[in-house]
Amino acid sequence: MAKIYLVDDDENILTSVSMFLEGEGYTVRKFHDGASALDVLKSDPPDLAVFDVKMPRMDGLELLRRLRTTSNLPVIFLTSKDDEFDEAIGLNMGADDYIKKPFSQRLLGERIKAVLRRANLTSIVNPAPGAEGDEKVISRGKLVLDPNRHACSWEGSPVRLTVTEFLILEALAKRPGFVKSRDQLMDAAYDDQIYVDDRTIDSHIKRLRKKFRKTDKSFDGIETLYGVGYKYKEA
Repeated sequence: MAKIYLVDDDENILTSVSMFLEGEGYTVRKFHDGASALDVLKSDPPDLAVFDVKMPRMDGLELLRRLRTTSNLPVIFLTSKDDEFDEAIGLNMGADDYIKKPFSQRLLGERIKAVLRRANLTSIVNPAPGAEGDEKVISRGKLVLDPNRHACSWEGSPVRLTVTEFLILEALAKRPGFVKSRDQLMDAAYDDQIYVDDRTIDSHIKRLRKKFRKTDKSFDGIETLYGVGYKYKEA
């Protein structure tokens, strides 16, 4: 099973959630703050991490910001009930999902399964000998997407994408020129049990454009049709 890292300053949450996840078959490692977790997340990355937003020394948002400079590790945030502002920032920074406290362990377990499923990690953590991916590589002008390796490049230069960003871009690039509504992009990128609003999709699109413009300042491959949705504009 997948390896999960928990980062939270609440010992009760660390203990109870780790016991639950270990009972589900996951390998779990616990950290009490972002500062103690950062180096290990980079040197020995798990398959997925769960971050609390508010922690001493280094909070979850700062931990994610630093992690995203080198890694697209799937991340789920734990947020307080009234932390809508934190949720918006977290998703805009590249978190893959969030869940509000207090939460049921079963719900967190389902969210973890959903994100791992979206990342194809549940099938590749222990692949069968000789197993090969069977999804076709998507090539659209300067863009190349390889769903089997979760790899993306623009003009031959790699572009690191989170699970959610990759799935949104893949949905657009599969049918260049065709408009995808925000609802359709939600369906492509999120599990049926997870609800996100239009602002979340807009945040992911904004991050996608920003990442590609670091490689190519003239990137304009994702076009907005106001009031309708988005489309991939093949050069």
